[in-house]
Amino acid sequence: MKLADARKRAEELRREIERHDYLYYVRDAPRVSDEAYDLLFRELKELESDFPSLQTRDSPTRRVGGKALESFDTVEHLAPMLSLDSHPDDEQVRKFDERVRKGLQSGAEVAYVVEPKLDGASVELVYEDGVFVRGTTRGDGRVGEDVTENLRTIPAVPLKLRSEEREFPSAVAFRGEVIMRIGDFERLNERLVGEGREPYANPRNVAAGALRQLDPKVTAERPLDVYLYDILAGDVPGVRTQWQLLEALRGWGLRVNDLPRRVESVEEIVDYHRSMVDSRDDIGYEIDGVVIKLDDLAFRQELGVTSHHPRWAFAFKFAPRKEVTRVLGILASVGRTGAVTPVAMLRPVELGGVTVSRASLHNRDEVARKDIREGDRVRVERAGDVIPQVVERIPERGRRRKRRFSMPEGCPSCGTRLVERGPFSICPNSFECPAQLAGRLIHFASRRGLDIEGLGEEGAKLFVEKGLVRHLPDLFELRAESLVGLEGYGDKSATNLVAAIKSAARVELHRFLYALGIPEVGATVARDLALEFRTFEAVRRAGGERLQEVDGIGPKMAEQITSFFAEPHNSQVLDQLLAGGIEVMEAVEPERSEGTPTLAGKKFVFTGGMERLSRPQAKKLVEDAGGRVVSSVSKATDYVVAGDKPGSKLGRARALGVAVLDEDRFILLVEEMGAAGHGVPARE
Repeated sequence: MKLADARKRAEELRREIERHDYLYYVRDAPRVSDEAYDLLFRELKELESDFPSLQTRDSPTRRVGGKALESFDTVEHLAPMLSLDSHPDDEQVRKFDERVRKGLQSGAEVAYVVEPKLDGASVELVYEDGVFVRGTTRGDGRVGEDVTENLRTIPAVPLKLRSEEREFPSAVAFRGEVIMRIGDFERLNERLVGEGREPYANPRNVAAGALRQLDPKVTAERPLDVYLYDILAGDVPGVRTQWQLLEALRGWGLRVNDLPRRVESVEEIVDYHRSMVDSRDDIGYEIDGVVIKLDDLAFRQELGVTSHHPRWAFAFKFAPRKEVTRVLGILASVGRTGAVTPVAMLRPVELGGVTVSRASLHNRDEVARKDIREGDRVRVERAGDVIPQVVERIPERGRRRKRRFSMPEGCPSCGTRLVERGPFSICPNSFECPAQLAGRLIHFASRRGLDIEGLGEEGAKLFVEKGLVRHLPDLFELRAESLVGLEGYGDKSATNLVAAIKSAARVELHRFLYALGIPEVGATVARDLALEFRTFEAVRRAGGERLQEVDGIGPKMAEQITSFFAEPHNSQVLDQLLAGGIEVMEAVEPERSEGTPTLAGKKFVFTGGMERLSRPQAKKLVEDAGGRVVSSVSKATDYVVAGDKPGSKLGRARALGVAVLDEDRFILLVEEMGAAGHGVPARE
């Protein structure tokens, strides 16, 4: 394809992808399937790879894959991000309304916009000429951390504003809230517990933590969302009210909450607050109150702000949801990832409109710390936490308590002796424990794993329930005739699934490693392991010290990986898989023409700024010559390139005896190794 044709097609693809993003994230009206969208995205990515000059700074392909940072820069907001005066008492709402009316000219018609108070991480998004250029955390309200690259990974953050419905300001700063939806939060916590890691307390903590990851690829693995609700800086002609402002935000392609309402009295505010309390468990994300904003923007200017909060807005908070009940018993429950969690069986109690009869006690250390026993009177809470939990024991004078709870020695599902990972108890029988097997099958067949089309959650559970798959290797012994007649399976679907399973038996190494569900090994780590060791047996036999030579793998992760392979049950299942027809392909580096010197296999770390090259340009030079850019210095690092004001990586390189290059020596090296002519700028 000629460059001119490629440019035209790339522009068409970007417009189409932006349109589908707008329909999906803003209008909740998708027009194409995920598969069709993926085809458009892949085509654009391939075009930009073949013609690097075509990639624009607002291209959808720039969402994921930004460089890892050594630290965040601090940035002053274009306007202060103030907090809100708040209270859960409706009497305080009445006093707020009185203050507003007294502060305005007599006879002013007062109206408010009320909306859910999102329980997430507040951010500022800055656009110049319609292009997203910077995003920051709230910080102290005046200065925040620059998390632009992480915000780019969130699909609901448009990289370019729309102008079809309304012209956007040349420079504008929006305020919004980054959240994680409850279903995604629960799935994340289940995985963390299964890996022996501490679960998050609530979705807000996940969102805030994900935004502050130094590596954007880690942020991209968290399913984050964002709602925009205000303009911090920038003129918007024709917008005179908050209600009109929300419509303007939607018109520019920004995601806006669909639950706000315009009201004119305190009684309407209280009714709205009550409706949000009643529906908060059904909306799919965490809210902790209602925000009340004066609708008229001119009136806001008239009232002004204090040093801490605007006088024209108020947060009508929810009261914490707590109830008292009694513990009827404590059971050890096996999760799909092998974590055995103590669960309190409760005398049923109404909590926030939901009948609660069981609550998590998290782990054995938490049970011991709170000293929760069968028969105890306890306080149960769902404030800020999705899963009901026992907050505390309520002492009862004169009541004789039962004996302390202790975790069982064997797995309640399969009897395998439990192992301790920090405060967690884990069943190591990953692939044969009935309580874990269905979840393992789902992960094994997932898109990043063996990508077995037609095998989803319902099918996996059904096969385990019917005894068709008692061990993971049984999956590859399934026959179409044994599936026909099961719910959802006819002749054609059964035949197609068996064919898909057979096709998946020849698998790339990084996919197989991911599919096994090794603790701590996600898609990125799996790919790094594959490139480092090339064969499955090499990964399987690698010791802890050798694993730590791989970028990003520390002592804890290395210990988890070696423990997984050393566990006898796992080893037996892996042997059966490999003997039963699974072919794991050897990982290979991209082919290079013979006789061309390359940096194949060489690892580079960059620290500090450079004059002639941007970090993405430097990375491309290394990759064009066959090398790899990693984020941390280890004994396996070949070169550290130190620019202006290098960080601690330079000291670590010297301590480990790693070769250190300045910018000029680095450019000379990559030119000699086959990157000449790939965009190295001349020194002025």
